Amino acid sequence: MSYWLFKTEPDAFSINDLKNAPNQTTLWEGVRNYQARNFMRDDIKLGDQVMIYHSSCKHVGVVGIATVTKEAYPDPTQFDLSSDYYDAKSTSDKPRWFVVEVTYKSHLNKLVSLKNIKANNAITELALKKAGRLSVMPVTHNDWQEIIAMSN
Repeated sequence: MSYWLFKTEPDAFSINDLKNAPNQTTLWEGVRNYQARNFMRDDIKLGDQVMIYHSSCKHVGVVGIATVTKEAYPDPTQFDLSSDYYDAKSTSDKPRWFVVEVTYKSHLNKLVSLKNIKANNAITELALKKAGRLSVMPVTHNDWQEIIAMSN
């Protein structure tokens, strides 16, 4: 099992939206960064654990946990002319973008803020501390455990 952090803007889709989704499950759509896409397409597997991270909001940080319940398949929004994520260069034969499905597991006891993550010297590998632009990123077991401990 691997660990991941997925960023989302809560105005668009929040941990509460995931909890309230049918079967508490959603496809993680709209990723339009090649490195993040490659993680989703090539590395994220069934059963992996995901930290849900709220960004671009008043209270930025890790808010909850989800589980990967379906591995990568083509993002349907890339083919939808009415979608903000439409990509004219994508075809069904050669899709450029992929999704995984995640299912809600839990809210954290309290938000673990970016400020507190950056201040914690025990968190050593998390890309969020270095280059926070990536929307999907791996999390080491150590960093995962440290963030979970910070939420308690």
